[in-house]
Amino acid sequence: MLSRLLVLALTVALASAASSRTLFEQVGPILSDLSQITGWRVERNVPAQILSKQTFRHFMQARMKESNPKELRAEELTLKMLGLVPKDFNLADETVDLMSEQAAAYYDYQKKRLFILDSTPDGEEQRMALVHELAHALADQHHSLGKFMREGPPDDDAASARQAVMEGQANWLTFAYLSYHNGGKPEIPAPMLDQVSSSAGAKGPEFPVYTSAPLYIRESLVFPYNQGTRFQDAVYKKMGRRAFDEVFAHPPHSTQQIMHPDEYFEQVEPSLPDPPTLDPLLGRQAREFRTLTDGALGEFDFSALLRQFVGEKEGADAAAHVRGGAFRLYEHKREGYPVLVYSSRWDSPAAARSYFNLYQRVLKAKWRKMDVDGDWGEFVAGVGDSGKFQLRLVGSTVESVEGMR
Repeated sequence: MLSRLLVLALTVALASAASSRTLFEQVGPILSDLSQITGWRVERNVPAQILSKQTFRHFMQARMKESNPKELRAEELTLKMLGLVPKDFNLADETVDLMSEQAAAYYDYQKKRLFILDSTPDGEEQRMALVHELAHALADQHHSLGKFMREGPPDDDAASARQAVMEGQANWLTFAYLSYHNGGKPEIPAPMLDQVSSSAGAKGPEFPVYTSAPLYIRESLVFPYNQGTRFQDAVYKKMGRRAFDEVFAHPPHSTQQIMHPDEYFEQVEPSLPDPPTLDPLLGRQAREFRTLTDGALGEFDFSALLRQFVGEKEGADAAAHVRGGAFRLYEHKREGYPVLVYSSRWDSPAAARSYFNLYQRVLKAKWRKMDVDGDWGEFVAGVGDSGKFQLRLVGSTVESVEGMR
């Protein structure tokens, strides 16, 4: 459920902690080298220009205003109900601030042109940003990026995986190009992979928005680059040049496949349980609620949630056992309060039991107050900051309902 607002209708090269004429004279030669690496023919030239950072910010604000306000509100409410962002968090404003701070360049796959921000330092950083965006542009000439990102529901875990395909491949090609251009093989040398796949996201006192953002928001931004690069490297090592087309023709279906490429190769599909319904809980009163949004949750989501509230290693280890999750956010038609329901399926009853216990720690940590009314071993009920909650363990499945009045 990576924040869709961080994608919008463009693909971005993130900042890291020559004159435009000289820079853009490199477009043709760079495209030629990328063509040699990928086997993709250059179908057309790619217009490029320098853009001021202020103009980019205005552009982001305009795109945000074009967003569906109901969808934006539903996404923000879901993040707040899960505890991934604080209650006073403004998703739209934070997204504009974060992208304005972090972006070095972007390729607009609606207009088929790229832009380098004037705040990107001259020289090597500009050239790397240019290569990244040209990698997007060349991919777009053979696999429509707009169509690729529109496949499936926008809040689906598979959409997050497709974003990682797109950004991970462009990031991988950027460094493979540098190796190739300097006389080496067109790939990322193994000693460099760890550094390359963890370099996205500029942090520190000069980047206050990213540094102070909630963990989930920070990682939503960098996951497609960091984990996506590792995924592309694994596919390339297994398939060679065929990998560039394969990840678009047969994209991964989950963030788990991105994080564990062997599951992509073995075609291990996510198992998505149905989230709980309100009817058994509320009877006729369930009619008083409407659905605001729903979608899939994947390993990325569970990993971020558990690491935020439980701990880095324990959270990451537990999340690796999830097979799939699904959520639905309801809203009371008259009183306007939200109710979040979701279900997660695990690879064994033991893994489900572990998550059932860990999630009780999450509830205690994300709420200021949590009163347990009853604990029956596989069913826990009580009251938290958002209202009444129920947590149930059924075999390899864990179900949660939060926010009832």
